[in-house]
Amino acid sequence: MSESAAVPAEGPFAHDPGSTAAFAALEGLPTSRPAPDAPRAVVIGGGTGAPMSIRTLLSLGVATDAVVAMADDGGSTGILRAAAGATAPGDIRKCLSAMAADSSDPLTEAFRLRFTFAENHTLGNLLLSALEQTAGSFPEAIAVCEGLLHARGHVHPSTLGRVMLEADTVDGRVVRGQALASHSRCALDCVRLRSEVPIEAYAPAVEAIRAADLIVLGPGSLFTSIVPNLLVPGIVQAVRASRATVVFVCSLADVQGETRGMTALDHVEALRRHGMQDLIDVMVAHGSGPVAASAASGSPADAALSASEAAGCDAGPVRPVALSPDDARAIQQAGIRLVVRDLVDRSSPTWHDPARLRAVMQEVLSLCRS
Repeated sequence: MSESAAVPAEGPFAHDPGSTAAFAALEGLPTSRPAPDAPRAVVIGGGTGAPMSIRTLLSLGVATDAVVAMADDGGSTGILRAAAGATAPGDIRKCLSAMAADSSDPLTEAFRLRFTFAENHTLGNLLLSALEQTAGSFPEAIAVCEGLLHARGHVHPSTLGRVMLEADTVDGRVVRGQALASHSRCALDCVRLRSEVPIEAYAPAVEAIRAADLIVLGPGSLFTSIVPNLLVPGIVQAVRASRATVVFVCSLADVQGETRGMTALDHVEALRRHGMQDLIDVMVAHGSGPVAASAASGSPADAALSASEAAGCDAGPVRPVALSPDDARAIQQAGIRLVVRDLVDRSSPTWHDPARLRAVMQEVLSLCRS
């Protein structure tokens, strides 16, 4: 989800939807740095989805870094890129907030505050952009903010290059720009990065991926948050070179345009088209009833989920990501272990419930160890 999709609020200050109160379910769990011998995870994504995985893994005591997409050009980030030549700060800022040792610390709270009276900028975006100038580089700006927030891991841009996302839609149009692509009137088919200079991966991001025990893709916007990282030369190669278990956390629903009407299998096929062929070990998807039961046992299901079952509530304007028995079978036949659980947050049906996601991540970690 891009910053332009932030939920509006009354008053001069607001929080992004990534600051959902549902994370209260994780409060009281470990907040210190993971132990030296803890498993190492890297979350690849951006937007509001990657912070969900970051906070979940940290609550399990996993040493967690993030590799973040840098194609965002909407909202506050878009203004700072266009007006100040800044490196895209928004998704970095969201992941830094998720890494913070104390989410209720006044500085952490201020870091993610959005100024509705000043072009909807956040303090974190402004601080990162200002520090990029005063500290001399964007990585130095990130390092300063990691120190201020007592971050429990590192946040790495997938590239430091000034990149733009370009997308082909399933109806044959070309859409330029991440913000426009995310709200396409029909699903996207493929995306690519454009730059005036050769695109290079940020070396610490590559090193973190190669050293990981667990690599988590998502949840989050498929084509505009997850895939842009995979398009950076060197990132997929690092995934292939690692010994990590690779987990894809599928979105619950499509509330934007980029994945309109796409099924869970369509999400997997899109990842495979963008470099992840034979690299996904586990897929985590939402479901209940026959599909969930059969996926847990490893046998094909005999009934499909209805739209309301897939969403976990009255579908309304939410377009659930459907998982049929045939799709479940095809995913498993591709060599991907399918883990299907009831993961929806009943108060926000497009969001994963943090406690439920934590439980399934605990299962995934057990699979990794075995």
